[in-house]
Amino acid sequence: MGRLVPAVNRALDVLELFLEGDGTLSAPDITRKLQLPRTTVHELVATLAARSYLVAVPEQPGRYRLGVRNYQLGSRYAEQLDLAAEGRRVAREVAETCDETVHVAILEDLDVIYIAKVDSTHAVRMVSAAGRRLPAHCTSVGKMLLAALPADELDIRIEKEGDLAAMTHNSITDPDELREALAEIRGRGIATEHRESNPDVSCVAAPVRDRSGRVVAALSISVPLIRWSEEREAELAELAAKGAGDLSASLGHRGGSR
Repeated sequence: MGRLVPAVNRALDVLELFLEGDGTLSAPDITRKLQLPRTTVHELVATLAARSYLVAVPEQPGRYRLGVRNYQLGSRYAEQLDLAAEGRRVAREVAETCDETVHVAILEDLDVIYIAKVDSTHAVRMVSAAGRRLPAHCTSVGKMLLAALPADELDIRIEKEGDLAAMTHNSITDPDELREALAEIRGRGIATEHRESNPDVSCVAAPVRDRSGRVVAALSISVPLIRWSEEREAELAELAAKGAGDLSASLGHRGGSR
């Protein structure tokens, strides 16, 4: 674990004070409760207010309450909890239909994080776990999620990452080649990867959208090469799209995208 940043700790201490009492505090209240210098408290309050984490109470001059930014963060956290729970349910239904390993993943920077996973019952199957993190460009779920990003945001993430690491000899490591692959995925609405993250596994993935039409996750089906074929790929692509559509519907999506 890295070194804790004192200024961030103090800012969070300030926010957590608002969980007590009537939810309003003045700068002197905060100074007294946290035993911090008045100047430090005023700087913290001014910064948190500028970022909409705190807002002045109009009818009580000098007092503050929590701002809208906290609600936005809390709402996003709640959405992810719902996504994980619904993701497990839908992944289970898809896995029961195809008897292959099904994942639901979200994007963080240039990595995917698996938030739900249901195993195949076959003796030969993909080995993974919920919570695992992999380079997005090496996976079908990751490429599906990257394909949903605006071009400028994708460029920023690629530039920030630097080199695209290879997991197998089939992994895409050239940014321009990745952009071409993502353009094709956007056109198809389905992502595939053949032995790019695991030399013995191929996958298909489809996008999961929230009620606003934004892509928030992707659902994939992973298959060992011994059970993979063009016909099987087509079947699983259709099933992944249906599963992703069902999961999107459970999140409130009613058609349309952005």
